Amino acid sequence: MHARRRRIDLPHATLSALEWRPSTESGPPVLLLHGGGADSAALSWGEVGPALADAGHRVFAPDHPGFGQSPSAAWTLTQENLVRHVGELVDALELSDYAIAGLSLGGGMTIGHLFDRPAGARTAVLLGCYGVMPRLADGPLGRVTHLASFLLLRSGLLAAMTRSYARNASAMERGLRDLVRDPRARTPELVDAVAVEAANGTGLATFGQWQRDQVQWNRLRTVYTERLPSIRTPTLFVHGTRDSGVPLARIEKASELLPDAALLTVPEAGHWVQRDRPDLVIPAMIEHLRRSDDAATARP
Repeated sequence: MHARRRRIDLPHATLSALEWRPSTESGPPVLLLHGGGADSAALSWGEVGPALADAGHRVFAPDHPGFGQSPSAAWTLTQENLVRHVGELVDALELSDYAIAGLSLGGGMTIGHLFDRPAGARTAVLLGCYGVMPRLADGPLGRVTHLASFLLLRSGLLAAMTRSYARNASAMERGLRDLVRDPRARTPELVDAVAVEAANGTGLATFGQWQRDQVQWNRLRTVYTERLPSIRTPTLFVHGTRDSGVPLARIEKASELLPDAALLTVPEAGHWVQRDRPDLVIPAMIEHLRRSDDAATARP
């Protein structure tokens, strides 16, 4: 199934978005939010979107402002701006009784949206989710690792290192090994697509704005953990056991805090979990959407 690319005009930005339409719409519409860095709607959701459409869902996957084919917004990329952006996007698409899913940065946007509009989404899926840990790393060296990352970010060295990395195909492939652990999923086509996005897009620079907003010297500015029990939306967490960015223990705790949550632990998968193991992740997402649809139908 081929995606249709469409333009979405918002008060603060113009977005480019992919849309998959089912032959028969039998489930709620789904909004998919991609991650940060050299990511885009096509890179994160190119396999997921058509599969969800085949299951009867109309699917929207926008490029965030400054990522993919979307120009930058008039404002700086902060967590608060991104959460407000999701609400404006939902309004522009005229979504009601919808499902929402987000990867990493998009997962944090999803959580923020669930707080912002608690009666909006029918159900949610959080993959490799941001916003549930106080620092960039756990463990004995977690504080040191976080401080070192802060200094690299504030000095500009991290941006310079990232630009150099983006121009080196071998380095790009090595970096993807942490995100996509299965070498069969880490195809030459995927490596090339990420390299093109990194070299030609503005996502890395845009993501740097968000990082400077979020990474303080001793902690991350946005940590949603204490507020999670207030989320009543049925939520599926999806997380790889070899995710080096977000420890599985943080996601296990988060899933326990939500009143209505399930956790799919994906063996040997990395942070880009739906690219690593689509054979497990996509069916789980479809089943979660089906259950939420059944539950909504059963309500009086």
